[in-house]
Amino acid sequence: MKKLSEYPNIGPVVEKQLHQVGIDTLDQLQDIGSQEAWLRIQQIDSSACIHRLLALEATIQGIKKKDLSEQDRIHLREFYRQHKL
Repeated sequence: MKKLSEYPNIGPVVEKQLHQVGIDTLDQLQDIGSQEAWLRIQQIDSSACIHRLLALEATIQGIKKKDLSEQDRIHLREFYRQHKL
């Protein structure tokens, strides 16, 4: 099984945060979704930014963050605005 940090967009810090919030595999991340995963991370790290949310979604989609569609970016930015601390 691959470590989360072996997937695009997930570095060691985000991997550690995902583990802290109970997400240990890509399957778990996909099941929970980027928004819920980001909300959980935000509870332990108030500095969680839009880039982390975009990275989580891109990882779920199996693409690099820069390749997210504009529609996905708009949707996630709106979610971020509504939920940032």
